[in-house]
Amino acid sequence: MTVTGHPEGTPPRELGEPLLDLLGGFIVQLRAAGLPVSLTENLDAMEAVKHVPIEDRETFKYALAATLVKHYNHWNAFETVFEVYFSLRGPEYQIGDEAEALELEDDGDEADTDQTGQGNQQGGGGDDLTPEELAEMLYQALMRGDQPMMRGVARQAVKRYAGMEPGRPVGGTYYLYRTLRNLDLDGVLERLLEQDQNEEGEASEFDQRLQRDEYQSRVDQFQKEIESEIRRRLVADRGVEAMAKTLRKPLPEDVDFMHASREEMASLRKAIYPLTRKLASRLQRKRRHGRKGPLDFRRTVRASLSYGGVPAEPKFRNPHPHKPEIFVIADISGSVAAFARFTLHLVYAISGQFSKVRSFVFIDGLDEVTPYFEGVDDINEAVHRVNTEADVVWVDGHSDYGHALGVFWEKYGKDIGPRTSIMILGDARNNYHAAESWIVREMQDKARQVYWLNPEPNSYWDTGDSIVGEYAQYCDGTFEVRNLRQLEAFVENLA
Repeated sequence: MTVTGHPEGTPPRELGEPLLDLLGGFIVQLRAAGLPVSLTENLDAMEAVKHVPIEDRETFKYALAATLVKHYNHWNAFETVFEVYFSLRGPEYQIGDEAEALELEDDGDEADTDQTGQGNQQGGGGDDLTPEELAEMLYQALMRGDQPMMRGVARQAVKRYAGMEPGRPVGGTYYLYRTLRNLDLDGVLERLLEQDQNEEGEASEFDQRLQRDEYQSRVDQFQKEIESEIRRRLVADRGVEAMAKTLRKPLPEDVDFMHASREEMASLRKAIYPLTRKLASRLQRKRRHGRKGPLDFRRTVRASLSYGGVPAEPKFRNPHPHKPEIFVIADISGSVAAFARFTLHLVYAISGQFSKVRSFVFIDGLDEVTPYFEGVDDINEAVHRVNTEADVVWVDGHSDYGHALGVFWEKYGKDIGPRTSIMILGDARNNYHAAESWIVREMQDKARQVYWLNPEPNSYWDTGDSIVGEYAQYCDGTFEVRNLRQLEAFVENLA
């Protein structure tokens, strides 16, 4: 179906009440997901969709994205909510006996249009196909790259193999696994490659790779069709709001360091580099535009001569702010290691804003790892060396803050000066060893500032073997830092 925009000079259409309600709920869910959508941006989105062809789902989607998404890290959250809110929701997607009784249209017929007007071609005659015939249809669809056919096969595959039941509290991943397990997409891919090789004969390694990538792209597209079909059925069964809440994921800057999945950790690593550039520019601007220095009496009197000796325009000495030194003392035991890793990433990425950065890591022993970061282009390599080469085990490899702080004070305490800011990173879970909190007090006496950053929720502090309260009384600040957003807010206070 070819869709064109509004003819030139045509006034924008008015949005109907159902679509306004849908857009209103969509904005609410975006805010719940963490996207900072203001009232002005909400109004901009409402205005934008008046000027796009509502029958074109992709144009509708990107019109909303252009007005509502301000950071590329927020795109996945936006797309997830969009796919739920503007999913096809006809009665044919109902789960259960009523859905089985529906007569679906043939493969080439057009289905009903959803709120955004996206047409859908689905196979209805596929109910009588044997598993072998369905597998052959899948093979033919992938060979030709036939999107409508893929969509119809995906629909039949979910209907047959997913085992979806009304009201069953199971996530879409489970249904996806059950469907894919019965389709053997890897086997289909190998069959496609073999057929292609038999038809074209010997091909170069480069051509074979191109062909494999093409077929793999089609397989991935087919898997997305299956995911969309499962999502549509879950939306029809549970409702839009419930599904949006279930599928909602935190933004990268809100992911908890200590409970991040592998996928979320990858997103965090991508998010930290633009964050460091932003922080570096902010810290530099903060020092440049700091408070004025003390009154310069001589310059004030000299300037007053043009006013007949009346000091009408006070002059001040220009301040010369010094870059602070940073000492980072990080616990790298257990799950706290992820928090320490990202903090080391951040501090070293903005090290140009500090006159000196020194890093120390510990478990029950302590070692300086500053040389690992010197002259390296890839901080990940340096962090890997920290985790594999640092001498941080003294007895049994269980956290002992008291002993680690004692080693630091004995070896490096003399290096602390009035320009030194100290960051201690850890959950202060000391396995019931001696706290030796007097060392933190001595640090505070010598240093410019001492901060404690704890990746645990504040409600967990001083429970069990946590003794963060004993150290906090000698710190200039104790902060809950569980994600990049909180870490960014803390680092801005360092300069």
